Amino acid sequence: MTTGTTTESTQDPRNDQEVLDRLRESVAGALPSSIADLSALVRIPSVSWSAFDAAEVARSAEAVAELARGLGVFDEVSVRRSAIDGGAELGQPAVLARREPRNGRPTVLLYAHHDVQPPGNDDKWDSPPFEPTVRDGRIYGRGAADDKAGVMSHIAAIRAVTEVLGSDLDLGIVLFIEGEEEFGSRSFGSFLEEHRDTLAADVIVVADSDNWDERTPALTIGLRGNVTFRLRVKTLDHASHSGMLGGAVPDAMLATVTLLATLWDADGSVAVDGLTSHDAVTPEFDEAQLRAESGLSEGVSPIGRGSILSRIWSQPAITVTGIDAPSVANASNTLIPEVSVRISARIAPGQDPAEAYRALEAHLLANSPFGAQLTIDEVDQGSPFLVDTSGWAVAEAKRAMADAWEVEPVETGVGGSIPFIADLVRVFPDAQILVTGVEDPHSRAHSPNESLHLGVFQKAILTEAVLLARLAAAPRPSSDA
Repeated sequence: MTTGTTTESTQDPRNDQEVLDRLRESVAGALPSSIADLSALVRIPSVSWSAFDAAEVARSAEAVAELARGLGVFDEVSVRRSAIDGGAELGQPAVLARREPRNGRPTVLLYAHHDVQPPGNDDKWDSPPFEPTVRDGRIYGRGAADDKAGVMSHIAAIRAVTEVLGSDLDLGIVLFIEGEEEFGSRSFGSFLEEHRDTLAADVIVVADSDNWDERTPALTIGLRGNVTFRLRVKTLDHASHSGMLGGAVPDAMLATVTLLATLWDADGSVAVDGLTSHDAVTPEFDEAQLRAESGLSEGVSPIGRGSILSRIWSQPAITVTGIDAPSVANASNTLIPEVSVRISARIAPGQDPAEAYRALEAHLLANSPFGAQLTIDEVDQGSPFLVDTSGWAVAEAKRAMADAWEVEPVETGVGGSIPFIADLVRVFPDAQILVTGVEDPHSRAHSPNESLHLGVFQKAILTEAVLLARLAAAPRPSSDA
């Protein structure tokens, strides 16, 4: 990724303490309305998975588009869809808006996504997943953190900047709110190609990560990639009586359990040749903090080797996320002929996902027990990402975080994946990418009782408002060749 340098940035009068104070006051004063708008979005069950109602995702997109139109700063706001992998099927609706830069100012693209994960079992929620509920300084609901808070951090930051500096900004702003990030961003590549000119920017802010804790901001500089697939294991042409043939005939569950066990060493570290690790220094993070943030049950030990954060940020991990087999309630004394499992592998920054998939495939085929027949399909791959921290935009983002939070930010990795960032790098190689977020270690994104800390929300909005104000006062950087 190429970077540039600015010839001036901090001397403009709009960067002084008075503007910071006015932005702080504006964000605080508007927080109730920002929370109300967020709550309205959370009430829309915009699950983008194919088994859910696509009309709700469309309704969510229109709601976001109306919020963007209400800002009064964009030349055009529209809801767009693009084809999936160049085929006839269209992806979920995204919101796209642009304001052209003037007088040599840069353009910043603000990304978030308005779709959400399925709620899961409602009984696991302390309040209904799509009825936002405030308790003890947090707002609970599916998407309250991931990533409708990211959507609202962009909307609220623009509101604050225009209230303090006026709506006639020279800064170019692109708003891109995706509608299928939780379903694999299947049309993302097509969308970038179709709207390349509209999306073009000098800085890209991806508001879909988290912070160190409720008091300390973080800039994400590393993300693991992912490889997911379905593995089917077959040992029999039909089911058989377990009492009559058990002990001589291997059932598919025995073969599956035996095969899956080869993926890890005894300490839980990944045992697949060809999966690599990334060498990086990590902050202090002890087992007590891991237990507090993860809900690790009493008596259960952590897994893996090396520092705890290196295991999460810089080493591969393999998780079995689903099994298709008879339920306990429906179990009979039967040798199961075939079992299917969903495997999710996180790969370290620096590894090519195709290479990682080949390593996983080779390992499974080489270790198939009893000659069990294996089928691997529904393969999905996402690239890891490392931020170039030498760029001027990184310095500006960290300075905005320090001023907004009144605490120096931490540079962090994230164990999760945002695979589409590789597409952004491919299409916009000269843009500087900043991965920010509004979550904290207790947000429980993707889980029951997902929540957003309202103090973190306020500071995340202020951070982005300060960054936008400073970019509005700075000349567009010159790119290095």
